[in-house]
Amino acid sequence: MARFACAECGTVLSAPVSRVALPVHAGHGVGHELLPPLMESGTYAIDPAPFGPPWRPWDEVGPAQAAARGLFAPTHTVCFGTPGTVVVRPGDTRNTALIPDRCEGSCYGVDGRAGPNLACTGCGRPVATRIDDCGAWQEVRFAPQAVRLLAGDEREPWPLDWATLANERSAIEPIEPQGWWNPRWEAAVAVALAHVVAASAGGPVTVPDGLLTETFGRSLDILLPPGPPAKRLIPAGPGLPDHDDDADIVLVPGHPQTGEAWQSPAPVAAVPLAAEVWMYLAFHQDRHDRRHQCDRLPIPASGGMPEGVLRDDPLPRHPWSRFRPAGPLFLRTLVGLPAVRRPWLREIHDRVRTDPYAFPF
Repeated sequence: MARFACAECGTVLSAPVSRVALPVHAGHGVGHELLPPLMESGTYAIDPAPFGPPWRPWDEVGPAQAAARGLFAPTHTVCFGTPGTVVVRPGDTRNTALIPDRCEGSCYGVDGRAGPNLACTGCGRPVATRIDDCGAWQEVRFAPQAVRLLAGDEREPWPLDWATLANERSAIEPIEPQGWWNPRWEAAVAVALAHVVAASAGGPVTVPDGLLTETFGRSLDILLPPGPPAKRLIPAGPGLPDHDDDADIVLVPGHPQTGEAWQSPAPVAAVPLAAEVWMYLAFHQDRHDRRHQCDRLPIPASGGMPEGVLRDDPLPRHPWSRFRPAGPLFLRTLVGLPAVRRPWLREIHDRVRTDPYAFPF
């Protein structure tokens, strides 16, 4: 583990933290509500993308300059902020104070629109941006040029191997207790969906019945043209049987510490999916399927509970609405893929950008 300190005066600015992959739901705004912290306690991530002002309109930047910044299709604005911000949980910061005249926000908190709004209490230099407005995951982003890493007494923990991760099977539920789809699922599926669409080569993609149909299948049916021949999408990865011969595209887990995708031994297109979402799809989907079957039992269950029948206490979770991937993240991911320059994929991008609230988004 290590700590971050002010590059100017050496004041310690963070608790001991270990590096992990940046969560895929970073930047995914969720309605008009206060959200929890983006990062787990004791962790940090490096965001390679530019962050913060200034922003310039696409028409002013132009395709060539935008492509040099990793954007290959039109977007509203292009960020010219500094890449490589260090993202931590607000509770893991130390010796920082808000800069009063940089506390702009849209509603309940601050959103960092004016640039760094946290100063080092040792020297007063602006060092970080805090974001905690409604609809935003709470986070603090240290400017990379304003901090330096202090070596800790302990080494960084070795990344867990795939077998250990598969045995732990740390998964998040797709449906929250209130009946809403989990926003982390909406974000993770949106990012993976963009890569699946790009891997489809413009043809239809089929998925197995069940949760994959709800989260990926309906969206793919709308975004891609109908008719054979169809590619097949299934999950693959550690702990699952080797059935890549049945698939053209596979959903594989992204390592929660390194961000690297699990490597499929088969010659198929592999699309990374956030590990906690992939774990549920791979090992817990039957629970979701049984929940949607339990209200269709032909007769009331009596006596001992038969195999495969859920108890009604607690009640099974049913979503209030159809699943909708996060449209802005889908578009942001497509824009960052050079493949979006292909006419058929650019047409999908333009269609979603023109009508961003049409189903499935």
